[in-house]
Amino acid sequence: LRRQRQMCIRDSVKAYDAIRQRFAAQPAAQGRGLTAASFSFNVAGGRCPACEGNGFERIEMQFLADCFVQCERCGGRRFTDEVLSVKLDGRSIHEVLELTVDQAVTCFAETPAIAERLAALALVGLGYLRLGQPLNTLSGGESQRLKLAAHLALHRTRNTLFLLDEPTTGLHLSDVARLIDNLQALVALGNTVVVIEHHLDVVAAADWVIDLGPEGGVAGGRVVAAGPPELIAATPASH
Repeated sequence: LRRQRQMCIRDSVKAYDAIRQRFAAQPAAQGRGLTAASFSFNVAGGRCPACEGNGFERIEMQFLADCFVQCERCGGRRFTDEVLSVKLDGRSIHEVLELTVDQAVTCFAETPAIAERLAALALVGLGYLRLGQPLNTLSGGESQRLKLAAHLALHRTRNTLFLLDEPTTGLHLSDVARLIDNLQALVALGNTVVVIEHHLDVVAAADWVIDLGPEGGVAGGRVVAAGPPELIAATPASH
């Protein structure tokens, strides 16, 4: 459970390995004998020993929900003072993890191994997330787009069936348009994308629509129409 709690945004696109290597290459790190592993909060050595790199401590409440309080030893910065003293372009590892994806893309523009991987997150509209943000704080839609970023920009996945459930929930119209572009890119790579969705912009962009209904509950569950969006729109029984 602890390891799952420490999985963060930058883990999903494998950008953190290159960031840690950049820190380990700094003279201050080499002079202290620090390695790339010292800048990871998933292994002992450089992380705060009190909170084990979480940045907070969990207080179990017998009859109430557990409380999480900032670690007194590291002040929520996750690492030891020795590790935090190493700076990369004037920032400690904690300060780098506090950057948003968009900010980090600019900061690491001259390091393709980092910038290109982080740009994949901006591509799917997640540029506002912090690099160190835990994955368990994301919404369902954000989690789906996070996985899309990995498949689009890193793995270049092909010949795969993707199933998405309401990926537009909570998205602004401009983000919906960006999501549609991402889905079309998956299809262009040779994948099949099946989306359960009510957003009409997504429905209109589909190659084939299966309209279930005509209502919900006991009044639904039947195939009202199936075909390209133009056919669905011309079907009187379809909403």
